[in-house]
Amino acid sequence: MATVARVGCASARPGGVTLGAHIGDNARMRLPPTPQRRSIDGFSLMEILIALAIVGVLATLALPGLYDGLVRDQVIESSPLIDTARKKVAAYWAGSGTMPRNNLDAGLPAPDKLVGNYVRSIVVRDGVIDVEFGNKASGALAGKILTFRPAVVEDTPMVPVAWVCAGSAPPGGMSVRGEDRTNVPSPVLPVNCR
Repeated sequence: MATVARVGCASARPGGVTLGAHIGDNARMRLPPTPQRRSIDGFSLMEILIALAIVGVLATLALPGLYDGLVRDQVIESSPLIDTARKKVAAYWAGSGTMPRNNLDAGLPAPDKLVGNYVRSIVVRDGVIDVEFGNKASGALAGKILTFRPAVVEDTPMVPVAWVCAGSAPPGGMSVRGEDRTNVPSPVLPVNCR
């Protein structure tokens, strides 16, 4: 028997011919995909599309909750300006036993002068504070009103004023003054205002 040397190889293998040894790895035949080999080939287009559809559905479900949280943050960021008005109304009640009729009586500037990033105006009417949102407020909040009503113990101005935000329940033993004019959507209200 003749011995044939492998191309590019220093040694010969007795007893037969070797094909495609160092001629190049590309010379080997590619085997058709089998179920075992398919897993290493990657994802099919259909699998990628299904994964994208699932991610899209999950994102659609999550976005309203994120948006409501962002709008709620705008209401909360307006708190320092609102607290200014609440303190003035509470001081007026403690000093006189009555509620201020308007901003001037409460010692506050005109409604259109009490403004902030998200607040267009703050109006005091008979002790009730109406906050109108605007300026940089989101579309869901712009032009909407959030009402803070004073809750007091009648004929006892030395008891501090408790504030009832929107439609929340008043504290026991106190009476709430004024009308709630809140039209801010409930999902974007802070927890203490629901």
